[in-house]
Amino acid sequence: MKYSSPFFLLLAAGSTASSVWAFVPSDAQRYAKSRAFASVPLNAIGALAKKAKQADLRKYVEGGIEDSVMEKYNVLKEALEKDTIDLNLSTPGPLQQALTKRKGTITIIAEFRRKNDAIEAGYIADIYDPEMLSPAFREYGASAVAVMADERMGGCTYKDLADFVEEQRRAKNEVPGPIAVINNDLIIDELQIARSAAMGVTGCVLTLDVLGDQLETLLKATKAVDMEPIVAVSNKEEAQQAIDLGARIILIVCLEDVEAKAEIITDLSIPDGQQVCMLANILTRKNQQLQEIEDAWFLRDKGFNSVWVGDALYKAGQDANEHPGAVIKAMRSKSSLKWASPKARTGKGEGAREYLGDIMM
Repeated sequence: MKYSSPFFLLLAAGSTASSVWAFVPSDAQRYAKSRAFASVPLNAIGALAKKAKQADLRKYVEGGIEDSVMEKYNVLKEALEKDTIDLNLSTPGPLQQALTKRKGTITIIAEFRRKNDAIEAGYIADIYDPEMLSPAFREYGASAVAVMADERMGGCTYKDLADFVEEQRRAKNEVPGPIAVINNDLIIDELQIARSAAMGVTGCVLTLDVLGDQLETLLKATKAVDMEPIVAVSNKEEAQQAIDLGARIILIVCLEDVEAKAEIITDLSIPDGQQVCMLANILTRKNQQLQEIEDAWFLRDKGFNSVWVGDALYKAGQDANEHPGAVIKAMRSKSSLKWASPKARTGKGEGAREYLGDIMM
């Protein structure tokens, strides 16, 4: 059985401010700054992007909502109504633990999106099949895979998300075992969270600049269905606000300068007894070298726990030495900027390509 009427969810949502069922957004909605989860920022998120996403959700509801999704939706709505989720009592979940390793190391979140400006073809799927990439991410040491399940920006759908979850699930008895799958959709409503949870997704991205006052509600909704929220921020004030609300995985986005990223996490106030996992988005450099690898090393040395890597994984196409797995392995290596060659330190010449050759031998 499927619930095919959108009015069912309208009634279920009640008066929750974050409900998507007010399909026409107010012209007074603030214009949110762009976010960057890969090399190409997601521009003009705000009223227009929210309206487009609301239309997508309406179409999904009208097509019929799966029982498994409604089950998760009802669980999170009940938790929100009873206000039983205390975000400040959170302990690190499996995703946070997977992304947080010992000091001096960095973990990798490998992002998949079908649309990609870092390669000439523009579409990753023309070069790399998701069924091939999912195990490759795992085997080369990524700690999580993120799927940009926004069809307009990433060219992916929730089917791609489900496919990655299923491929990782099949690796349950393998070595290495399954890695976490993250939904990188533009999340604006509890229904998207319920849908992700029903698929078996481990975490999802919530963008503070887009959600504003809705963030706390969606943080609680995510926790209610045993998922882990990653809050995307672009400055120190947003990072502190997210932490104060109870976010324990923070993603720094929208900044190309790695030093500016490092400055954001300096001197943040962390509640006593709590752990906060710091992630940084690696933006693609406009060159043929792989300076992004050295960016990952720099961020590691500045205290970040993990880096989120998108387009940089695919810059070299099918190059035997610079395929996505090689880039992941290079970023995870213990190479040091301090002892790097002069070419690499200045970003001239072959730069990080030299390390790839050494690492892959």
